[in-house]
Amino acid sequence: MNILVINCGSSSLKYQLLDMETKNPVAKGLVERIGMVGSVLTHRPANGEKEIITAEIPNHDVAIQMVLDALVNSEYGVVKDLSEIGAVGHRVVHGGEKFASSVLVTDEVVKGIEDCIELAPLHNPPNVAGIKACQKLMPGVPEVVVFDTAFHQTMPAHAYLYGIPYELYEKYKIRKYGFHGTSHKYVSQRAAAMLNRPIEDLKLISCHLGNGSSIAAIKGGESIETSMGFTPLEGLTMGTRCGDLDPSIVSFIMRKENLTTDGVDNFMNKQCGVLGLSGVSSDFRDIEGAADEGNKRAQLALDVFAHDVKKYIGSYAAVLDGADAIIFTAGLGENSASMRENIVKGLSYLGAEIDPEKNKVRGEEIDIATADSNCRVLVIPTNEELMIAMETYDIVNQG
Repeated sequence: MNILVINCGSSSLKYQLLDMETKNPVAKGLVERIGMVGSVLTHRPANGEKEIITAEIPNHDVAIQMVLDALVNSEYGVVKDLSEIGAVGHRVVHGGEKFASSVLVTDEVVKGIEDCIELAPLHNPPNVAGIKACQKLMPGVPEVVVFDTAFHQTMPAHAYLYGIPYELYEKYKIRKYGFHGTSHKYVSQRAAAMLNRPIEDLKLISCHLGNGSSIAAIKGGESIETSMGFTPLEGLTMGTRCGDLDPSIVSFIMRKENLTTDGVDNFMNKQCGVLGLSGVSSDFRDIEGAADEGNKRAQLALDVFAHDVKKYIGSYAAVLDGADAIIFTAGLGENSASMRENIVKGLSYLGAEIDPEKNKVRGEEIDIATADSNCRVLVIPTNEELMIAMETYDIVNQG
């Protein structure tokens, strides 16, 4: 079966068509600048040259139609017709408390996703638009939604509740939700395979590190704590997000800088993090380059980030009562040997030690711990598209 995975953003659309027999992508691509001047589709067949298609793409309906046309194109397509696509899997950012697992798309499910728009106003609307476009253009093809938040719905109440009146949780559902769940779930399953142990027996600390970063404590294959919270702003210092801070800082900055609530929200999400600390960039590659050239603020930003990650690893080791493995994934986690080294340095109390030679790897699945480490250190490239396709395949083929 071929499964089409769709990930809709407000002005972009990423896609992959995966062959579920081989678990490999047949084609992948990106639609950019939807609803804007200069919109373009970049289509990459697995066994061919990339195709760049420029056109006016006013909405997600047109974007998805272009994707489908590219997949069946006689010159650079990868299937003869749309009947070769057995199902569609959609990434949806926020499922709130309504969805604790992936589900088959129904009108009720779409309504439930729309009810969560208040919790994810930038992400859920384009996610819904992608679902409705596929329903219109691919009638009769089963569709599945896979939620970023669902994996973390196993967290106990004492982990997801904040120290605010319980009535506000009941009234507004203010609680920790967590994100990057699809990535954390995928790498935890790969860790169990790498360690050749049942996932039910493992205590894992998964570090998804990139422009957006989060850490999860995973026990027996279930998330029991995670760093992102009510929104993706909580937790680590990130590319442009401030992460954890004293709540009074928000009102202090609002008064001093004369910011509105929307203004301070934009400030904390887009002008802070390692961008604000370094003054260089939100891209860790740029910051590492600047630090290598002697930029002290760039080095400070890297040190702050490594300290944050180390602090969370320590706290999650306490929550888990130990850890069998620490996992590094996503762009920074998979590719930055120096960041992995700085984070793991000082975790010897967990029995985690890095082999410097093994740590030179970039983007490969490998155990970089020394032979005598009690806590393994794993580099696992994440594959959220494959995880979405696997969940979609399982649900479509139930029964």
